[in-house]
Amino acid sequence: MRALVTGITGFVGTHLAEYLLSKGEVEVYGTYRWRSRMDHIDHLRGEIRLVECDLRDPVSVDRLIREVQPDLIFHLAAQSFVPSSWKAPGETLCMNILAQLNLLEAVRKSGIDPLIQVACSSEEYGLVFPEEIPIREENPLRPLSPYGVSKVAQDLLAYQYFMSYGTRVVRTRAFNHTGPRRGEVFVTSNFARQIALVEKGLRKPVLLVGNLEAKRDFTDVRDIVRAYWLALQAGEPGEVYNISSDRAYSIGEIVEILLSLSTVSIEVRQDPERLRPSDVPILVGDSRKFRRVTGWEPRIPLERTLLDLLNYWRERLSS
Repeated sequence: MRALVTGITGFVGTHLAEYLLSKGEVEVYGTYRWRSRMDHIDHLRGEIRLVECDLRDPVSVDRLIREVQPDLIFHLAAQSFVPSSWKAPGETLCMNILAQLNLLEAVRKSGIDPLIQVACSSEEYGLVFPEEIPIREENPLRPLSPYGVSKVAQDLLAYQYFMSYGTRVVRTRAFNHTGPRRGEVFVTSNFARQIALVEKGLRKPVLLVGNLEAKRDFTDVRDIVRAYWLALQAGEPGEVYNISSDRAYSIGEIVEILLSLSTVSIEVRQDPERLRPSDVPILVGDSRKFRRVTGWEPRIPLERTLLDLLNYWRERLSS
């Protein structure tokens, strides 16, 4: 069985590659661009097959699909940092929508019939009212960022290809996920890196934060990639599934947990540059539909996830 992971060099992609390899019977292929970071995937170089591909280029994507002939496709590649979408909305929309369009078109024209998982996002829900918590798949989509808009487009594009062409697409709306290798621009990883720098004496004992009131539903990335696998094993093509821990933590609570794991005393200070033009107040999922269909449930507690993330930055700074 051949599995293709777009964006395999990214945070989730590297963890998914490891998980797929652990299955034993899966040949793992992945896309990269000339400017992709390769450090997170270096330890897998001898076990996976990398294909250079610009997903924004339909010719490149056609070549990819003809070459790999995948049985499974996990479409993860995207501009996934919400604040960057405010600074570069056009690039975010172009990358996220056009890349998926090219992929679906290449599959349609190739004559193959793979199962495809499209990594959508809880950011699609955007503005959520108190009576709508926890959020179910039927909730209205009211995105509050260019990134959220781009993920709505990906979501509906996947549905359209299922309805129009019978493309076997399963859509997953993952809520926040984190863990080792998370990029330093993302909130949990940024906090962990700041703390590790303070512990090393490389910065003043001050933790810069943004909005601490926002509440998010966090799941360990290693639980998320297991869910992605199960989505294609037991999920129904054409359907959409929330993947979440079904519990919300405020960003302030995340800070408290990380500080409790630190070896030094650190002051918390708000940085106006870290505040967004508009922020989603609360995102907490209802993943009962996905759990019923697949039997999935998260196994790794948040405290363990944050400790592993902090240790990841401690090790990186030490090396």
